[in-house]
Amino acid sequence: MDLGIAGRTAIVCASSHGLGRACATALARAGCTLVVNGRDADDGAASAAAIRADTGATVTFVPGDLGDADVRAALVEAAGGAVDILVNNNGGPPARDFRQLDGAAIHAGVEANMVVPIDMVRRTVDGMAARGWGRILCITSASVKQPLAGLDLSSGARIGLTGFLAGVARQVVGSGVTINFLLPGAFATRRIDTLNRAAADAAGISPEEALERRRRAIPAGRLGEPDEFGATCAFLCSDQAGYITGQSILIDGGAYPGVL
Repeated sequence: MDLGIAGRTAIVCASSHGLGRACATALARAGCTLVVNGRDADDGAASAAAIRADTGATVTFVPGDLGDADVRAALVEAAGGAVDILVNNNGGPPARDFRQLDGAAIHAGVEANMVVPIDMVRRTVDGMAARGWGRILCITSASVKQPLAGLDLSSGARIGLTGFLAGVARQVVGSGVTINFLLPGAFATRRIDTLNRAAADAAGISPEEALERRRRAIPAGRLGEPDEFGATCAFLCSDQAGYITGQSILIDGGAYPGVL
């Protein structure tokens, strides 16, 4: 399918690894010009070079932590100020029992997973609306749909983001701008390795056994592949997805047992 986004300019936040990189790669394959980001300058530059070599796309890397407002400004500046597609992504807080969370930790989690992506929307959405076309996709978590013990801070911050931007989505869709949310379940990324180690320590088992238990709990019988996630992201950023907005789309191999 021709997604109709060749020549569009996309910012993909936190895209040196995992799901962010998969989204960036899928958008590059669809013909987008990319601005990508990561905390580690060498690592991120290598990822950008790999995407460039794989797709032939123009890829600009902006190093730095998204918590720094100057980094967020630099991302928009690197896109020439005319951003067509924004993929909001950021690392989630570490798994911890809620009793271990003090005020500073809670504020840091809300800042990273709610305030920062809202600010990226604020910096880009009016330009999209003025040009009559835009796509904003926020990578959140399956825990928005089914909160998980130990991920309370991640769930809370991302639910807050979803509620905030769901209202914004209805305000801007008439100008051709959509805002949607992708909720990943268990994917084969560095993040799942970290969560498996925490689960293994809590249960007194090996990381391998923790991973096997996780697989058995997924009806698909496997972890998701990042490329599957990237392809879904690219479709939601396509011309064909212009009538989808304000939606939280779960991609988890059937792990969530509900209907809605």
